[in-house]
Amino acid sequence: MASEVVGSTSQSWKDVYKGMSSDNIKGLVLALSSSIFIGASFIVKKKGLKKAGASGVRAGVGGYSYLFEPLWWVGMITMIVGEVANFAAYAFAPAILVTPLGALSIIISAVLARIILREKLHTFGILGCALCVVGSITIVLHAPQEREIESVTEVWDLATEPAFLFYAALVVTTSLVLIFHYLPQYGQTHIMFYIGVCSLVGSLSVMSVKAIGIALKLTLSGMNQLIYPQTWAFTLIVIVCILTQMNYLNKALDTFNTAVVSPIYYVMFTSLTILASVIMFKDWDRQNPTQIVTEMCGFVTILSGTFLLHKTKDMVDGPPMLPVRLPKHTDEDGFGQEGIPLKRQESLRS
Repeated sequence: MASEVVGSTSQSWKDVYKGMSSDNIKGLVLALSSSIFIGASFIVKKKGLKKAGASGVRAGVGGYSYLFEPLWWVGMITMIVGEVANFAAYAFAPAILVTPLGALSIIISAVLARIILREKLHTFGILGCALCVVGSITIVLHAPQEREIESVTEVWDLATEPAFLFYAALVVTTSLVLIFHYLPQYGQTHIMFYIGVCSLVGSLSVMSVKAIGIALKLTLSGMNQLIYPQTWAFTLIVIVCILTQMNYLNKALDTFNTAVVSPIYYVMFTSLTILASVIMFKDWDRQNPTQIVTEMCGFVTILSGTFLLHKTKDMVDGPPMLPVRLPKHTDEDGFGQEGIPLKRQESLRS
């Protein structure tokens, strides 16, 4: 009797978890490779920028001497290789597996910055790295199998179903309202408007990138997809979306602190991309509620680790700084009783 119960339990477990398909494994390897290359590229580029700044005008003050620094170009080429690997990953694995793994590039960058650039990594930053790893493993183990697609026209059919058309229309309408109504008034003071446009448009770009990746994969396997107008329609959508996305992301980075932009953008972009993938490719239709909840727990764990890493990136371990006691007749802003800065009062006395 007991053996029958154990046998049925093991059989039900096998039904729930059948292991990763070969396509999912290829997508996982490409996504991990992408994170390694992109994470390393930040460090190599920063070394190149420092080297170029030592002998010329720094990039932070408008200089372009880094364009003549070979080390910076090595970093740029490394980043391009990483982006190509990330592009290819979408052709093999669902977006719900590939997109969250982008957080691993933050870990690679943080670890290499500690080793190569001698930058400090707070204890909580190490905990953030561990959370990202745990969350990534959770998602990898419970990610849905990739849908079998034999033509780019199948992807087009999925993209033109009522549910995804409604989502796409909602994204386009919301983005246009933000761009033409809210950004001129609140773009310089509210970070969510720039990031909102980037994330909304980015979710559509990932779906189109995945369609192009599938088309190229099928073409290389002998089934030419370049003859279909749908392939070129997806290509046009990718170009428009990426140009829009990069334009407003650059504005966000130029206006607000990078340490604030990066985690918010990662959370919104990844969340909307997963939502778009679930609607278009129906990823969750091939999973049971336990797997879906576990994936969401893994995603939340990655988000927690990412926020912890960014929140503590400028903190150092050690005793807290003691508060400085202000002079008797000085307020908290360093102003004397007359409301004049102390340095100015001293110059007036002299």
